[in-house]
Amino acid sequence: MHPPGADTVLIRHGDVNTKSNTVKRYMEEILVENLEALLAERSIPGEVERRWNRPLIHTTEDAVEEATAAAADTFGVVSASPVATVSTEKERIVELLEETAREHYTGGAFAVDARRSDKTLPYESEDLAREGGTAIWEAVADEFEPEVDLDDPDITFGVEVREDFAFVYLEKVPGPGGLPLGAQEPVIALVSGGIDSPVAAYEFMKRGSPVIPAYVDLGDYGGIDHEARAMETVRLLSDYAPNFDMQVYKIPGGETVDLLVNEMEQGRMLSLRRFFYRAAETLAERVDANGIVTGEAAGQKSSQTVRNLGVTSRASRLPIHRPLLTLDKQEIVAKAREIGTYSDSTIDAGCNRVAPDRVETNARLEPLLAAEPDDLLERAQAAARDAELIEL
Repeated sequence: MHPPGADTVLIRHGDVNTKSNTVKRYMEEILVENLEALLAERSIPGEVERRWNRPLIHTTEDAVEEATAAAADTFGVVSASPVATVSTEKERIVELLEETAREHYTGGAFAVDARRSDKTLPYESEDLAREGGTAIWEAVADEFEPEVDLDDPDITFGVEVREDFAFVYLEKVPGPGGLPLGAQEPVIALVSGGIDSPVAAYEFMKRGSPVIPAYVDLGDYGGIDHEARAMETVRLLSDYAPNFDMQVYKIPGGETVDLLVNEMEQGRMLSLRRFFYRAAETLAERVDANGIVTGEAAGQKSSQTVRNLGVTSRASRLPIHRPLLTLDKQEIVAKAREIGTYSDSTIDAGCNRVAPDRVETNARLEPLLAAEPDDLLERAQAAARDAELIEL
């Protein structure tokens, strides 16, 4: 929903504002590039204007809702609003509020949220809100009895007055927040056909790090359907980052899984995780990545108890980032639905078939090393060097 004549998207960012001016300028430039890429990918007409604190998308009224949705999918954006632009004269703003009320206010309680960044203007924010509210009331009083509720309105008329323009809007579409993608260094994201790993990758992208997806082929314990699901979740993630290359590295792991199943009983799931981590570390060296991202959450599975995470993490010298570490499964599922990866993740993970009858929840490193194949980590390094690059 937007005011009449709205042909601009007002963009708000959050964490970017906490940076020094030099870093902030750098991140805003990245944000503009990412916005332009999403508009182009979705064939939405528009030009992005880089403005201090408030980037703008200039588009058409017909496309302003689509442009707002694209902005709200962009990492680093806290919220986006389709806005109508007028001069900073109070009378012009009030006129636009009146016009907007006639078109969109059909009942219920309303509020006016007015803010100004230019303190030299000859009026206060409270003056604007009061006079704008009066104009809105009078615009609809012949049609129904309006109400004012500043705490829980049914419709909010927003006004943001900057140095040279004023913007009127009716909604703030929430964005992912975080930092613009590309503001941090890249990381390896271990992805599978499950629910958790694509959400973890998304969450790290939200913090500004491009992800390089790595999928470990489990051979007969995974299968073509499992691989296809993993690839589809990566493709969905790539929709949020069209100007970043998200080809998948497919790491062969079937022979090692067979070896672990045949030679280990208790603890083999932990050794498999150690294989994953060392393979990811080796791949990171190959592609100049700076860490590993997984979808693990503390206590969610037997291999993810706090002690087991401590034991398996030692297979890598790189940091292993677990953005879902403290989340409940229900929270992870809700996020997967929100970002669109859930339906393509609802398949049993192949590694479930690797699990022994008796699981290990309290492992110690030395006994695990004694039980697993001596060349496990060397196998992982060789597999990473043989990784195949898959075009999505």
